[in-house]
Amino acid sequence: MTPRKLLLVFTAAWLPVAGLAQHNEGPAALQIRAVLHDPLHPVAELYLADRTGSVVRLELVAEGWSKPQFTVPINGSLVLYDNATVDPKKPGANMAASCKIPANTQRAMIVVVPGPADAKPAYRLVLVDDSAKAFPKGESRVISLVAVEMAIEAGEHKLPVHPGKITDVPAVKRVNEFNMAQANFYYKDQQSWVAFTERQLQFLDAFRRVFIIHATPGAIQPAVTTIVDTAPARPLN
Repeated sequence: MTPRKLLLVFTAAWLPVAGLAQHNEGPAALQIRAVLHDPLHPVAELYLADRTGSVVRLELVAEGWSKPQFTVPINGSLVLYDNATVDPKKPGANMAASCKIPANTQRAMIVVVPGPADAKPAYRLVLVDDSAKAFPKGESRVISLVAVEMAIEAGEHKLPVHPGKITDVPAVKRVNEFNMAQANFYYKDQQSWVAFTERQLQFLDAFRRVFIIHATPGAIQPAVTTIVDTAPARPLN
């Protein structure tokens, strides 16, 4: 496959991530931490309703997870706004993104990604359960935003990464004396697997990683953004 054809495949369309369209009612209050993944526009003003119903700013930070914030889902959905002033009669006019919250979810990591050009709402949300049971320390998650079959090799684990899916990567135990192990990412080109990112990473039980596979305009192969979570577990309050 030629580089131009690969570019067209990688950037064909934003893929909605499976598991975000469940029709279960969410909890009364939801604790979230968020990160904005928009390489072309890395800064955004986004807002959400807190537990009192007041619309407050989503406290995004550069290249990492925001501090914990609480919100009340609307009809079982997490909703972000593009303005602090929301017309209660027409809340959809200021909607920047939304996603369904699976039942019994109390904590969530939210990855905010841009939607297709000129789409409304402007962003899409990828939800990762932030509870210790669903996402234990030491594990990783891979989010694929491209339309090509991928794979990850992390230490002793070799796993497929499907388009629009979230892949669970167990804790890596096969490490050297410095807790380092190889972490490689591949895409499938016809019948061949092509490595596009090869690196050594330190795998520790004290933190978790979220890998985001994406493509930017003009790229001939995908890229991987890594977001490391080193925050200690805190009780809900």
